[in-house]
Amino acid sequence: MKNVYSVGQINRYVKNMFVQDFLLQKIYVKGEVSNCKYHTSGHVYFSLKDETGVLSCVMFAGHRRGLSFRMKDGDRVVVGGAVDVYERDGRYQLYAKEITLEGAGALYERFLQLKQELEDMGMFAMEYKQPIPGFIKRLGVVTAPTGAAIQDIRNISLRRNPYLQIILYPALVQGEGAAHSIAKGIRALDELGVDVIIAGRGGGSIEDLWAFNEEEVARAIFECRTPVISAVGHETDFTIADFAADLRAPTPSAAAELAVNDFRSIVETAASFEERFRRAMLGKTDLMRSRLEQYQMKLMYLSPESRLRDNRQRLLDVEERIRGGMGDRVQGCRHALAIYLERFSGLSPLGKLNQGYSYVADEEGRAVTSVRQVKAGDRLHISVTDGSMEAVVSGVRKEDRGQ
Repeated sequence: MKNVYSVGQINRYVKNMFVQDFLLQKIYVKGEVSNCKYHTSGHVYFSLKDETGVLSCVMFAGHRRGLSFRMKDGDRVVVGGAVDVYERDGRYQLYAKEITLEGAGALYERFLQLKQELEDMGMFAMEYKQPIPGFIKRLGVVTAPTGAAIQDIRNISLRRNPYLQIILYPALVQGEGAAHSIAKGIRALDELGVDVIIAGRGGGSIEDLWAFNEEEVARAIFECRTPVISAVGHETDFTIADFAADLRAPTPSAAAELAVNDFRSIVETAASFEERFRRAMLGKTDLMRSRLEQYQMKLMYLSPESRLRDNRQRLLDVEERIRGGMGDRVQGCRHALAIYLERFSGLSPLGKLNQGYSYVADEEGRAVTSVRQVKAGDRLHISVTDGSMEAVVSGVRKEDRGQ
């Protein structure tokens, strides 16, 4: 009985073989680039070829940070990534994660190592970045005196602000001693007290730009008290100086635009503010004048003297009401007091005495209301209407009063 497999099963089996081969999961392949296409999605499709064959490759957009230059047909490159099978088409290809120019691989490794070391030291931390001033008077530039970079910076800066002072430190930007020359220029301009420093050069290979990847330059930028804008190479070129600088510009021309505000726009903005202020003041003046006229009109119809008379009469009326209210209140209190006096006169002890009753107290002044309180021989005080008398108890007789 023959075993029959589907196309998908075969492709899946082959894919599993590739996945299980650890050598193919992280591999570096060198060759010449051909059929290089940058897709609108951000993916890069290309082939690697040499005298023995061709290998299909793709770099997805998410890994484009591993490509530091604009790749084109004919470039000799080293591609790092994984070889895998695309099941749908049943073909294998190299999925690239990093691409370097052949011969630049060692330099690129040095670049990554130094970048990691300086980043661990905190030299790229955002809290150390200085803001670029909004308006500057003196611009310092560290670059080659004969290159296109200084011409671009000078043309754009003076076009944007013809009153700007540009101070150039002519530095070596390539070759032996370039890093020391650039660092020395940054320190010199920092001591001179310029407002902003632009350090950069035109584009080139990684070897051409290597001076800006040296630790000496990065430390000079980090220690600089003046804000530094890095402008090295083209838009796709990144150097250590870019990470250490306070601001990165993709090109020297862009650095000039970032450092120098357009003087004409400032003048136009000031004129616009002046016009807005003038219009606001005129509007405010017209509004106040209109309100003043309204107040004058009201004063014509509402005389202050008449209002004073009305208020005086109103106060007199209120005073009269208060007087009447107080009189009624006093009369009511007098009437209530008379009632209370009449009520209390019926409860007065003297009234009872006048009715023929007497008040009997013992020697200590306590009222005697029961025969149980006294005994024969006790002395009593008896109060009547017109005086008091003393008596001695000769005998006690208890009687039942029906209580």
